[in-house]
Amino acid sequence: MTNAESVQGNRHIVIRISVNGDEKRLSEGSSLSEFLKGVGINPAKVAVERNRQIVAKSTYDDVLLQDGDQLEIVHFIGGGNSNMIKTADSWNLAGKQYNSRLIVGTGKYKDFEETAQAVEASGAEIVTVAVRRVNVSDPNQPMLVDYLDPEKITYLPNTAGCFDADSAVRTLRLAREAGGWDLVKLEVLGDQKTLYPNMIETFAAAETLIGDGFKVMVYCSDDPIAAKRLEEMGCVAIMPLGAPIGSGLGIQNPVQIRLMIEQAKVPVLVDAGVGTASDAAVAMELGCDGVLMNTAIAEAKKPVTMARAMKLAVESGRMAYLAGRMPKKRYADPSSPLSGLI
Repeated sequence: MTNAESVQGNRHIVIRISVNGDEKRLSEGSSLSEFLKGVGINPAKVAVERNRQIVAKSTYDDVLLQDGDQLEIVHFIGGGNSNMIKTADSWNLAGKQYNSRLIVGTGKYKDFEETAQAVEASGAEIVTVAVRRVNVSDPNQPMLVDYLDPEKITYLPNTAGCFDADSAVRTLRLAREAGGWDLVKLEVLGDQKTLYPNMIETFAAAETLIGDGFKVMVYCSDDPIAAKRLEEMGCVAIMPLGAPIGSGLGIQNPVQIRLMIEQAKVPVLVDAGVGTASDAAVAMELGCDGVLMNTAIAEAKKPVTMARAMKLAVESGRMAYLAGRMPKKRYADPSSPLSGLI
């Protein structure tokens, strides 16, 4: 018998399809919309790729599934707060104003409740989210959107775990279909051990995504030449690593990052390597427009407390940068006048 199985009597035809890598059986003639609702998935909350082609939400009712179809179903829905009040030190990212200069990730927490508490304590207005397959076997599992209101927080889909341009582009196209996002974070990794960016693949992915109309924030090496090229390509923010992802080593190459800041006409944010509040302050004192972090908060002994500390560190570092630090000197310079001594 072939993949399409005929049931005698009522001539009911059963077809086999692959859904997120698992085989599913359903009646011939079923629409994509019927299938999603049948397994308990809200079509409005997901994006679907059929045989490596993204399916427009408006066509779910019209798309009839065929024997052998391969579906990828991913989720998260995001957005932003359109009622943001501009402050004296607001910054502009891709044409939108933000007050907080701290962007936080949403992974590695013990649960979504802790994630939400940490995000609130951080004051972040942008959170990064990974695009992952929907658990078709249990579509009622809690989702991040249930804890972080996409009307108040800007969701920034990223390509964490992608090691080539093709998978990164494919991931972000699905993300846009899922939630309407066009502001995205691109990262293409070189190897599993260092998680350093693969710049050749990063350039290729950035070019494709920009051509598709995405606003690309890009994770990159601390190389001013590479950063300039990414900016000239049309990336909306440059995000050099401070140290390897998840290492907590702090800013390892401040000279290079400062050069990138001096030449850039788009925001520069340190992405990866921050371990504690002083690291965040150093990044801001260099003149960075912001800092992105995840592990430093999520793997702290008290994540919510660390989130608050990071908020204050970013604000303090920014204020110190605006104030302008005193010059460094080789010898002592007394703060009290020497004249009039007894």
